[in-house]
Amino acid sequence: MIIQKLKIKIIALGKIKEKFLKEGIDEFLKRLTPYASVTIQELTPIEIKDENLIDKILNDEGEKILANIKPQDYVITMEIQGKQFSSEDFAEKINDLTNDGTQEIVFVIGSSCGIGKNVSKRANLKMSMSKMTFLHQFARLILVEQIYRAFKIIKGETYHK
Repeated sequence: MIIQKLKIKIIALGKIKEKFLKEGIDEFLKRLTPYASVTIQELTPIEIKDENLIDKILNDEGEKILANIKPQDYVITMEIQGKQFSSEDFAEKINDLTNDGTQEIVFVIGSSCGIGKNVSKRANLKMSMSKMTFLHQFARLILVEQIYRAFKIIKGETYHK
């Protein structure tokens, strides 16, 4: 498996407020620097005051998300109904994308209400972390850890057991 330094962008709605989550995310971003250029772009979610407007709000948030995605980007949305991967399969997917010439992978983490249909439609891959439900803010930490694990697997290094 050969991998070049890849650009990865995580677009997420909302800010991480908990110090322990920020520290964990920062630690994995630091560990990722030899393998990939990883950035996190936080967008402000739209407050939902009327449950009847959820679809419209998700669509509006989706427009903000889509404005930050280039046509050539490979987009992976995090969705409840998305495909689940083992860590090894996820590593293989990242390696395949890199070997196929993908220059940037964009992961999208929507709001606690989900992701707009317009963003889901743009996705090259819809991915689910688990059948379990996590605090929404954990998604970023879990994702950066799994990206780090994927690179360790690709390189045959000892982090993954």
